[in-house]
Formats: sequence, structure tokens, C-alpha cells
Amino acid sequence: MAPPVAICEETPLQDDVRALIAELNDAIDAQEPDTPLEFRFQMTADQMAGPETTTFVARLDGRAVGCAALRRHSAGLAEVKRMYLRADARGRGIADELLAAVEAKARAEGFGRLSLETGLGFHAARKVYERAGFEVCGPFADYPDSGYAAFYTKLLGSDGSAAAISRTPDESRP
Repeated sequence: MAPPVAICEETPLQDDVRALIAELNDAIDAQEPDTPLEFRFQMTADQMAGPETTTFVARLDGRAVGCAALRRHSAGLAEVKRMYLRADARGRGIADELLAAVEAKARAEGFGRLSLETGLGFHAARKVYERAGFEVCGPFADYPDSGYAAFYTKLLGSDGSAAAISRTPDESRP
């Protein structure tokens, strides 16, 4: 039987979490080497420690194996950031649990929409998002429509419903 996973809000300024973030950056670089640096929207551990962001860490037997973050924007929009799971921890549903923790926090804080940006080549991650009810949308917040990213969103209705929304090109960004 696999050990239970613990998912908690933690500071990203711990050595083991910094290591996860470095691994995530390396994974992005390896998976999408042709994506220009200006279209790799990476946050550092120090940026993740800011007041607008909450970091979640998944631990197996005390060992940090994954992370995800909730970043707060204005106008009812929250964003999933820095979602990552070490290869040896994949296939156990931990990514689903991390995403659920981020979503629960966004709901608890009254956000009406949870969105995210991911690389086009991250097919496994995209399946996790789609399984959780996220649907493809256009760019949000200040993300450009670069052609190097996939965007997803989920409405967080008070009844637990989720529906996709999209922004038309002429709407201002929140």
C-alpha cells in the first residue's frame, strides 16, 4: 500500500521546496526548449512567498514530492501556478489532490474564476486540468497570445458547478 500523501500550505522558502521549483524550471526547459524565455512564466520561490500567493506542498513520508500555488488577481480571478510533481510520485492521484487544494482555497476566498497557463507540450498536466473540469479559454490577466501556451479556466459557482468562459479580444484584461 502506498503511503498517504499530506498536502499543506507551506512557505516556498524551504530548501526542499526550492529544489522542487528548480526541478519544475528544468522540466519546462527540457519539455519546451523552443519556447522563448519571455513566454516561460516562471515564478521564483521568493515571488511565490509574496502575499498574493499561497503555496501548497505535497509530501510522502515527509518528503516533498510536489507543489502548486494559488495566485490572486483582481476582479474575482485566481490562478493556478507552479504545479509540479516529481516523476516517482506520479500516477497516484497526487496532482489531482494538489489541484483540488488550490481550488478549495480559491473557493473559500470567494473567487469566481480559477484560470491557468501551461505549455502546449505538457499533455499529462493538461489531462489533469481537464479531468478537474477546466476548459480551454483564451489568454487572461496579462498573458500574451503567444502561440506557446494553452490557457484553461473554471468558473467556481457557489453550487459547485463549473463552466468555461472566454474573453473576447476587445475585453480589457483584469
